Amino acid sequence: MALTYWWLLPLGAAGLVAVVVFFWRRQADGARQIPVAHADRLTALPAYQKAVRQRRSWLLAALAAVVILGLSLLTAAARPVTERTSIPERLNRDIMLCLDVSGSMLDTDEAIVTVFSKLVGNFKGERIGLTIFDSSAVTVFPLTDDYEFVAEELKTAQKALGLDADSFEYFAGTYERPGSSLIGDGLASCVQGFPATGQNEQRSRSIILATDNMLAGKPIFTLAQASDLTAKAKIRVYALNPNDFGQNTLFGAAAENLKKAATTTGGAYYALESESTVASIVDKVQDTEAATLKGAPQKTVLDHPAWPLGLALASLLVLGVALWRLRR
Repeated sequence: MALTYWWLLPLGAAGLVAVVVFFWRRQADGARQIPVAHADRLTALPAYQKAVRQRRSWLLAALAAVVILGLSLLTAAARPVTERTSIPERLNRDIMLCLDVSGSMLDTDEAIVTVFSKLVGNFKGERIGLTIFDSSAVTVFPLTDDYEFVAEELKTAQKALGLDADSFEYFAGTYERPGSSLIGDGLASCVQGFPATGQNEQRSRSIILATDNMLAGKPIFTLAQASDLTAKAKIRVYALNPNDFGQNTLFGAAAENLKKAATTTGGAYYALESESTVASIVDKVQDTEAATLKGAPQKTVLDHPAWPLGLALASLLVLGVALWRLRR
């Protein structure tokens, strides 16, 4: 603990001593001395001696209270503080949710949005965005760290993706071209949601791509081309596929292509057994991407006025009692 205005203490203490000495001498000089015959008989009485001892005790108590009161007020005026230097850490990652909103994907999309709506309250420094696609892509909201806004948008997405949704207005703009689940175009659109590479070199960049991998139509970008575009932008892709039932199935080859596209970027591929596994997979992605960026050192100054002011109050109470006893 340190005193911000420490020089007030010696100056104030000197002034306090001067005031006490001045009034003490003034009282001593002003006291009248009246001769009294046989005063020794009076002063020898036990009751008189007891009264003198009590008066001296209360005088000393009053003097001590005045000194403590003055010193404690001086200490409070000198501003006792503690200083602490901390280096804040912020998670420096950008996460783009890239969701295929074809009819067979709505359950998985809802599970992903639900998980992130729970996580967003714990984010510190991360930026999150949401892009949805089917035959064309729409940016629901760009990368942002306005978590209150993100939470509201994710709640809206939850309602729109749920089974009880009564409107398809949320998906407007995702059916602008022939076809469905044009994965390459969707991934390429999600890449465009990130700033240019040179502007955020210290931030990790990742895309959580959820798709059932059921391409229907002719995309502008193939999945391989979009994957190359993503790798050049230094963005990792974490692909979640609820339609992977093994290599020997109808969708086995397509699943392998999606896996290759994700791992090529340095990301990972996950075959979803059910929507309940989304939370554990997102946790893995969060742990993988959890890089921290140390901020500038911050100096925190905490004031501690309570103890000197509390001591001043206690000494003031003692002084009041002492003066009352001395006037009796």
